Amino acid sequence: MSSSLDAVRPETAPAATPWFRPAIHFTAADTWLNDPNGLVFHNGLYHLFFQNNPYGNVWGNMSWGHATSPDLLHWTEHPVAIACDSTEDIFSGSVVVDHGNTSGFGSTAAPALVAVYTSAFKDTSAHSGTQAQSLAYSTDGGMTWRKYSGNPVLTRNSAHFRDPKVFRYEGEAGTYWVMAAVEAQQQKVVLYRSEDLKSWDFLSDFGPANADEGEWECPDLFPLPVDGHPGNVKWVLIVNVNPGAVAGGSGGQYFVGDFDGVSFVADADSLVAPSGLASLRDPSARAKALQQSLWLDWGRDCYASVSFSNAPDGRRIIIGWMNNWDYANHLPTSPWRSSMTLARELRLSGVGGVPRLVQQPVLPAFKDRGLPWTEGPLELADSSLKLPDALPGRAQVIEAEILLGTAERLGLTLLESSDRSLGTVLRYDAATARLTLDRTQSGDTGFHAKFASVESVPVAPVDGVLKLLVVVDHASVEVFAQDGTAVLTDLVFPHPGQTGNRLVVEGGTATVLKLTVSAHA
Repeated sequence: MSSSLDAVRPETAPAATPWFRPAIHFTAADTWLNDPNGLVFHNGLYHLFFQNNPYGNVWGNMSWGHATSPDLLHWTEHPVAIACDSTEDIFSGSVVVDHGNTSGFGSTAAPALVAVYTSAFKDTSAHSGTQAQSLAYSTDGGMTWRKYSGNPVLTRNSAHFRDPKVFRYEGEAGTYWVMAAVEAQQQKVVLYRSEDLKSWDFLSDFGPANADEGEWECPDLFPLPVDGHPGNVKWVLIVNVNPGAVAGGSGGQYFVGDFDGVSFVADADSLVAPSGLASLRDPSARAKALQQSLWLDWGRDCYASVSFSNAPDGRRIIIGWMNNWDYANHLPTSPWRSSMTLARELRLSGVGGVPRLVQQPVLPAFKDRGLPWTEGPLELADSSLKLPDALPGRAQVIEAEILLGTAERLGLTLLESSDRSLGTVLRYDAATARLTLDRTQSGDTGFHAKFASVESVPVAPVDGVLKLLVVVDHASVEVFAQDGTAVLTDLVFPHPGQTGNRLVVEGGTATVLKLTVSAHA
């Protein structure tokens, strides 16, 4: 490695909150993490690099942490991959497998992994006060990294030019590398091209558009076939925004459109305010437009989602940071702080006649100890059905298909206390056709004034049926409704002993067509 941690890592305190440690979500052992970086599949392993403070469990000393997994569920943490030093912090970026050895860092027989990351230059650097794009490379499968001597490879002399996501473009315009980065405070995605990952030429920019009242960060641009048809391919541009997301604070929006190798053009039905929500002077108009924007996740705790390079079988798989900048440094966990979302596979599907993203979590297969508990068909009228309790060290997956009937409301009460005074409430309201996740009484909510919250997303039943897939993993709830057309992710911090789960029907009848609960570690 060309860089190393100059300070001695301090001793860490014993785990103070082990009951919050998730079973199937990645957390660092005893340090801080935020944005996933450099997601890449190589030689049978998924590599997750991430923004990491090697010296503590709050933001700072930004370096790239590293973990690997064979299945996207069980992760092994490795030493810091690319470390901050006296001249730069290592901000977000991406990793590609340089199959053609365009960079010269490896060979065609043994291609190098090349990281393209943001150098956040410190006062001691000749580039002080700017953010620019730099390279590091690995010739041993991603386990050790060397910074390129010619860094930075791309600068705009800007203080907020960051988060390069690089991919190999092959189309009518040719074959070359494309970088999507951001001018964060201008709410712009800027696109560049390169033949060798070292020299970059400007292509075009996109934005502002839709949610643009906060900084734009962590872009991603990729093609997907609509409903699996190879002759109908659209491009998706993910842009994370902080603050100004639909649930408040940080979150991820996306656009669907076309990319010709030079410019991304969003479809008209992806744009609710072509010149950006900031151009709407009426607060009520801005709020309405925010609801009409396209969101990866309508909860409070999914940010900086980006996709894997080189994923097998052409799959498009993303991971996000399961946190919100409103309260990120204050989460009541120790010695670690922050986790990642589950990996989610993306598809484009025709929803209401237009292509929209649908997401499905990557989940473990049933194991002997996790054989599912099942129920249904069963009619419930103004009553509740007890589900299996949450188990220490295991995540629960709840799958339900419910015929709504005459019920005014139905849903799940999760991680409930024995006296039913505390719990996380997932509720569907038939009159408003909205699915709501309420964590105001979920347990420990007092560590930050902005944490207690209620999130909701519009959800339309199909033939009167509501479908839910809910993953509950100690300190988080991820909800995938209607086969992943609507997603809600929230952190929760239940007190020890909050393990109860119930299905609740209010104001009429509903028929449980299918209900499955399984446990996984």
